[in-house]
Amino acid sequence: MTKAYWIARVDVNDQDGYPLYVETAKPAFQRFGAVFLARGGKTNAVEGPGRARNVIIEFPSFQDAVDCYNSPEYQQAVKVRQKVADGEIVIVEGI
Repeated sequence: MTKAYWIARVDVNDQDGYPLYVETAKPAFQRFGAVFLARGGKTNAVEGPGRARNVIIEFPSFQDAVDCYNSPEYQQAVKVRQKVADGEIVIVEGI
């Protein structure tokens, strides 16, 4: 089975509110076997505008990655995140 990855690029607008998103999303990540490979940290946007926070999350399969995003648990977290941050998430199949 081929692994898959969420690539998330985020600008946090409300630092105090962001931890609530992290806690709200945790059950979905646990349920679908998410492994964080990169979470914030130092970046260097060598092409394009970039974002302040970049996250790479590995999932056991593409379907797990899609199902995690669409799960009721994560959709609850989306509502929180969209109030405190701007960003994009792309799901990519591994090789």
